[in-house]
Amino acid sequence: MLTRRHFIQTTTALFSVTGPGMAFADTWPTEAQKAEWDAQVTPQDYVAETSNPWGLHPRFLPQRVVAKAGLVPGDIHVDAVARYLYHIEEGGTAMRYGVAIARGNLYEPGVYTIKRKVRWPHWQPTQSMINRDPELYADIADGMEPGPENALGSRALYLYVGDRDTLLRIHGTPSPRSIGGRASSGCVRMVMAHINDLYPNVETGSTAYLYSAEDSVTARS
Repeated sequence: MLTRRHFIQTTTALFSVTGPGMAFADTWPTEAQKAEWDAQVTPQDYVAETSNPWGLHPRFLPQRVVAKAGLVPGDIHVDAVARYLYHIEEGGTAMRYGVAIARGNLYEPGVYTIKRKVRWPHWQPTQSMINRDPELYADIADGMEPGPENALGSRALYLYVGDRDTLLRIHGTPSPRSIGGRASSGCVRMVMAHINDLYPNVETGSTAYLYSAEDSVTARS
């Protein structure tokens, strides 16, 4: 299992401030509709580092930081303890974003490949989610059309192991106040405006490292 120690000895030591269609889909949004939704989820006069209509703790706002030498540009690292996602850039920097991770043992540390990216994706709850809470998902078991209320929000990065879709995603959320907490059924959540900024800079084939969370024994070692 990947542990936080494999990646981060201390936060300041490594970083310093400086697909195909799915069966349930009835419609696909036009580019004009996507643009309208993007405007809807982007605050007026948006500045990534300071805009905060969601009431986030300031540390969860996007920030460019200095990355540890040797990290591969283009890769993503999720520090599940601090609730940060780092996207490594050329030149020794990284963009850091606040995230929410999965509840309890639903979080799955590991090394994944981003094999698919979607703007304004469709979403369908997994069978495991339906089995855990059938009443919650009764009305959406067949899936949700894209839009600002969709559980995957405005963008989704699809995590694979080999050719297997793990059903884990890094995605936007219509519940931005969950950022900094443990809220999802397995995925990594981001504010929609933030993942909209991240999305064009992530290439398919990039690696995503999800490190162990605080309830892992290895995270405390």
